[in-house]
Amino acid sequence: MNLLNLFPSRSRLSLLGAGFAVLVFGGIPSYAAPGAHGPNGEHLDAPAQAGANSGPVPSFEARSEAFELVGRLQGGELSILINRFATNEPVLNATVEVETGNLKAPAKFHADMGDYAIDDANMLKTLAAPGDHPMVITVLAGNDSDLLDGTLTVAGAVLDDHGHSHDDGHAHGPSRTVWLALALVVLAAVGWFFGRTPKAAGTPSKGGAL
Repeated sequence: MNLLNLFPSRSRLSLLGAGFAVLVFGGIPSYAAPGAHGPNGEHLDAPAQAGANSGPVPSFEARSEAFELVGRLQGGELSILINRFATNEPVLNATVEVETGNLKAPAKFHADMGDYAIDDANMLKTLAAPGDHPMVITVLAGNDSDLLDGTLTVAGAVLDDHGHSHDDGHAHGPSRTVWLALALVVLAAVGWFFGRTPKAAGTPSKGGAL
C-alpha cells in the first residue's frame, strides 16, 4: 500500500518535504568549532566544547606568579601549553613533569606545536576515567621554577587518537532507522486524517433538501 495515495495531491509535496526534514535534521549531528588558543601572545583559554557526538573535551587551567598553562586530554595524549604569566611569552624547551595520585610522568616538548605532551599509558588511562583528577605540574624554565595545581574534570567518554569516543555504555544517538520509522508513523497518521475528511464533508444529511 502506498501511503502517499492517502493524501490529496496538493499536500503530497509538502508532506514529503516535512518527512525529509525530520530525517535530515533529526539524524545528522551538529558540530561546533573548538576554541582556539596558542603560544602566540594571547592569554590561554580553556578549549570550548567539541562536536555534539564527543561532548566537552576534558581540560584544565593552572596559574602561578610565574606561569599560566592550559591542558586538554584528547588524541591519545595530555597536551599542555605554557606561557609566562606577566608577559604572555610562550615557555619553550622547559622541563615539565605532571603528577596525579601516585603517578608521575615527564611531558615531552613538541617544537612544531609549542606544547608539552604526556603519553604515559598508565597516566592516560587514569585520567580518562570520569571524575575530577587533581594534578600538580612542575615547570623548570631557565632560572625559574614553579609548582602549579590544577584539576582535570572528565565528564564522560574521552576521544582516542582516532577521534572516536569510548565509554562504558557505548551509547549512541538514535539510528536513522528509528528516525525513518517515526517519520513513517507521522506520515501514516496524517494520511489517514486527510483520507477520511473529504468523505465526511461530502456525505449528505439524512433529511435531504426540501
